[in-house]
Amino acid sequence: MANIDAPFGLRPVGEIGSDIQNGGTSKYLIVSGETDVIMKGDLVKLEASGYITLSSDSDAVQAIGVFNGCFYNDPTTQKPTWKNYYPGSITVSIGTIDAYVYDDPNKLYEIQGDGVIAQSSVGRNSNIVYAVGNTVNGQSKTEMNSTTENAGVTGQLRIIRICEDPDNSDISATDANWIVRINEHQYYNNGLGV
Repeated sequence: MANIDAPFGLRPVGEIGSDIQNGGTSKYLIVSGETDVIMKGDLVKLEASGYITLSSDSDAVQAIGVFNGCFYNDPTTQKPTWKNYYPGSITVSIGTIDAYVYDDPNKLYEIQGDGVIAQSSVGRNSNIVYAVGNTVNGQSKTEMNSTTENAGVTGQLRIIRICEDPDNSDISATDANWIVRINEHQYYNNGLGV
């Protein structure tokens, strides 16, 4: 059966060890005027400046977590504004741009693969394939890269298992959804700061 090709970035689904998935996020800041567009479900990284930015597929920096929306005072209307995504190039004159991030290093996520990924890939690492998301609903279109999955190599994600969604769990076809953990996580892999 063919899987449904509908990438959505990283979507939180649980915790390692069946801990309670509470959906909690932490607040970080996006620097005023940041040009990168950041969608709900995109990986983000913490810069040396203390602000977060988009973490793309070519990024060697450890991720801080997965973006879940932002809050700021609209620079035109000065009205408090919540968005599922950061549209880029917002320069606020009042307040800050608050970003909400799933930053628990033990959180598990569901992500769609961009090709066929075999059962033997469980336990291996892979990177993401970044794609600009949908500005109507703010959803990411990032996928897991099926060509970077190899034994014994580093990668942004650790493959845990196939998802249980009957519409996207055929591992013999492209676009299957997988359960992953952020492998290269700022709070998990080492004690080095930014």
